[in-house]
Amino acid sequence: MRQRNDSKQPYFRLLVATTMAVVFLGTTVLPLAAAEERTVVDALDRSVQIPSDPQRIVTAGRAVLMIADVLYAFPGVPDRIVGIGRISQGAGSFPQALDPRFSEKTLFERNVGPEQIVAAAPDLVILKTFMRDSLGRPLEQLGIPVLYVELETPEQYERDIALLGTALGETERAQELVHYFKTNREKIETTTGRIAESEKPSTLLLYYRSSGNDVSFQVPPRSWIQTQIVLSAGGKPVWTKAVTGNGWQTVGLEQIAAWDPEVILLVAYNDNPDEIRDRLIMDPNWEALKAIRSGSFVAFPGDYYSWDQPDTRWILGLQWTAAQLHPDQFPGFTGRKAAQAFFSELYGMDGGTFERIIVPTLTGAVD
Repeated sequence: MRQRNDSKQPYFRLLVATTMAVVFLGTTVLPLAAAEERTVVDALDRSVQIPSDPQRIVTAGRAVLMIADVLYAFPGVPDRIVGIGRISQGAGSFPQALDPRFSEKTLFERNVGPEQIVAAAPDLVILKTFMRDSLGRPLEQLGIPVLYVELETPEQYERDIALLGTALGETERAQELVHYFKTNREKIETTTGRIAESEKPSTLLLYYRSSGNDVSFQVPPRSWIQTQIVLSAGGKPVWTKAVTGNGWQTVGLEQIAAWDPEVILLVAYNDNPDEIRDRLIMDPNWEALKAIRSGSFVAFPGDYYSWDQPDTRWILGLQWTAAQLHPDQFPGFTGRKAAQAFFSELYGMDGGTFERIIVPTLTGAVD
């Protein structure tokens, strides 16, 4: 059953009469003209009343890069973002590299509290669904419109982009984005769907994680987009029966050797995957693996962020994985060409800008 966000406390809302001023934790916010509202159904199936033309948008909390990169795909939205969570994965913050006015925004830490969000005087806050209890509910109780998205699977991308388009007054652009993701995914799945099961290589997507001197190798749950990428790309993920939890699960070399997959796709979020791959293929403990002997142990590409995760780049990850597993079905594919087309379509990036801010960050087997 849908729940309405009917909590309204005018002291904390920006939709106020023109004759009044609003004070946020000691900061005076100039009066705004009364604004119309629209109702949007979010990823938690809540009917949320938001301004029809939100001008002070905040996104924060954990996994904010996934939301931010979708918001930046709407050309009219970045200038309306007044607060954004700090992004520290990989090569840094893609929105910061893309946005010449990024320094004007309030930058929040991952553990941001509701009082810091309130101080930014937002008229719309966009969060991941799992942030509701820790951050969203206190904001809701203050009468601030909060919209939740998931952005974890291809299907959720289509739904959440559509609801964001409605919320932001960018429905036409939302339709373009949904069409882009849907048609490119269907092209891959139509091709790999014709491949016989016997021709699909056993595949391991392996996450290299380092923390200080501790190193581990992990595999994703079946429901995560990493597993879906391998399946849609025409591979047979070897790890799905062994993973019982809801998050990354650590596996040892003995288990990896027992699987002995034909292809290993190496992922690293805060390390250089090319350097890790080069070290591992020279390690005597790894050299007997089938994927290493055949030259099919490859580093998953990335730029600012790895292409395997549910950021907008997941479509690049799907295209690249399909070409790695079935190069005969995707002749002439290179990750670099696919990336240039992707950044042009989603972010309006011309060739010179691509060469300047994306190419220097490319890692993995992009060529």
